[in-house]
Amino acid sequence: MPTEPLSYLALADGTIFPGHSCGAPCDMPGEAVFNTGMTGYQEILSDPSYYGQVVTLSTAEVGNYGCNQEDMESRSFFLSGLVVQTLNPPSSWRSQESLADCLKRMGKPALQGVDTRRLVLHLREHGTQKAWLHADGTPMPPEKAVELARQWPGLDGLDCAAKVAADAPYAWCDQGDCTVVVVDCGVKWNILRSLAQAGCRVRVLPAGCTADDILACRPDGLLLSNGPGDPDGVEGVIPCVQALLGKLPVMGICLGHQILGLSCGGRTGRLPFGHHGCNHPVQEVETGAVEITSQNHNFALLPESLPDSLEVTHWNLNDHTVEGIRHKTLPAFSVQYHPEAAPGPWDAAHLFRRFRDMMGK
Repeated sequence: MPTEPLSYLALADGTIFPGHSCGAPCDMPGEAVFNTGMTGYQEILSDPSYYGQVVTLSTAEVGNYGCNQEDMESRSFFLSGLVVQTLNPPSSWRSQESLADCLKRMGKPALQGVDTRRLVLHLREHGTQKAWLHADGTPMPPEKAVELARQWPGLDGLDCAAKVAADAPYAWCDQGDCTVVVVDCGVKWNILRSLAQAGCRVRVLPAGCTADDILACRPDGLLLSNGPGDPDGVEGVIPCVQALLGKLPVMGICLGHQILGLSCGGRTGRLPFGHHGCNHPVQEVETGAVEITSQNHNFALLPESLPDSLEVTHWNLNDHTVEGIRHKTLPAFSVQYHPEAAPGPWDAAHLFRRFRDMMGK
């Protein structure tokens, strides 16, 4: 009589991927996605944009350099779970904690020993799916987990940014010759570091802030941060941006890019399996230059929906999705990818200088 796997990932289409629990002993629903980065697992885990997702790492070896506080990109782990092929103990002088111990401390379930190649190919063919990660240590028939995955309502239409944003305003950097307000929809800390390195004083306001809250900081510019989920579900930010366009230079990153597009009258749509990784080629229309970029999103602006006030500045060379826009008459631009990387290449780091120049500094 066959033995049912004790721990596994169950997809809503009925496919089961068995493994061994290596994180917190609990079950969790989530969107099953995959990331193609070879390194940077701690930055991936601490990226708030992964809220509600079960992340599969396509690289075969994970955990080799452990975890440490310096590599955190936010205050916690916001994803639903992690799936890897081989989890190794740390062998780096920088390690303060093993990946397994860090996952347990953060209360996040994880699986190792999974055929991640098969799982990634399955998601590429069938798209992002609802999933149930079963790792609480008790027997559960896989068909029950499949049903739980199907019953999970998912993330579409939800204001996921409110789940990960800071509870209160705070100052990140008090030194610099210009002031930037960052609307925190799930901001990565390296965005804040990059602004500080560009010579900006950085003030962070939660996603629920108003235009008056932002103007009260007397900023020279406004940055709309990355964040998780469906951009149509982010409440309050779009009218706030609409009220400030033309009053402040605006830069958007990832979710912030989508919010800028929506604020100008565009629409977004869901990608089949999203962009998650550090090797996405993007071409700038004006110069023809190609940058290798870090990306993490499941939605994209629909090019046919963009109003005449916007022009596309960057295209994705893999699937020809919109990767950058610019307002034709107002000081505002955005990119779908992550110029701050962490993890990933630094090809696009110059965009923070472009934003600073837009502020006249």
